[in-house]
Amino acid sequence: MASKAHPVLPIYTGATASTRPPAVSTTESQPQSTLAVVSRVAESIRSGLSRRRPWTELVDRSAFARPESLSDAANRFRKNYSYFRVNYACVVALTVAFSLFNHPFSLFVLLFIVASWMFLYLFRPSDQPLVLFGRTFSERETLGGLILTSIFLIFLTSVGSVLISAVMVGVAAVCVHGAFRVTDDLFLEEQDPAAMGFLSLLGAGATPAYPARSVI
Repeated sequence: MASKAHPVLPIYTGATASTRPPAVSTTESQPQSTLAVVSRVAESIRSGLSRRRPWTELVDRSAFARPESLSDAANRFRKNYSYFRVNYACVVALTVAFSLFNHPFSLFVLLFIVASWMFLYLFRPSDQPLVLFGRTFSERETLGGLILTSIFLIFLTSVGSVLISAVMVGVAAVCVHGAFRVTDDLFLEEQDPAAMGFLSLLGAGATPAYPARSVI
């Protein structure tokens, strides 16, 4: 008599396949967030520079004339600033850059300060404390140390004097151009707000890469 076959029972090994996607660590996501911030800043700067006026209009010799009075010079500067504001910002920035390249030590110190803020505070995840030389620093200590170090390096070295001198030269050149440049051929667009200057590029609604920091 043939033996009755027993049904094959499923064998469970105790391991179940997880359908949840693997969690991405903060360390792995940090480079992507940093690249996203850099990309947004670069796009904001590119968008702002696209609003600059033709440089030929800025340096047109036939458009310069002596102002009749101080109020006339002020009115010219106001209108020229509204029209050439991006160009003026570029002039000041180029003046500062030229001055820094002529002072390599100041340029190196300034790059060191910017890199310190970027890697120790801005691009560092807020949930990861700063650890240096075997000691853990809180958010308050990190921010305070960066501020004090920046003030010390800027105002107790040649960096501060170089930056202030370069900015003053650039602003003086902008003021002279704005006062002597005739504004009769300039046509301002009413829909072009005055707040869209080069200095407001970085505040164009960029979302932060990391949660808001708290130093309390």
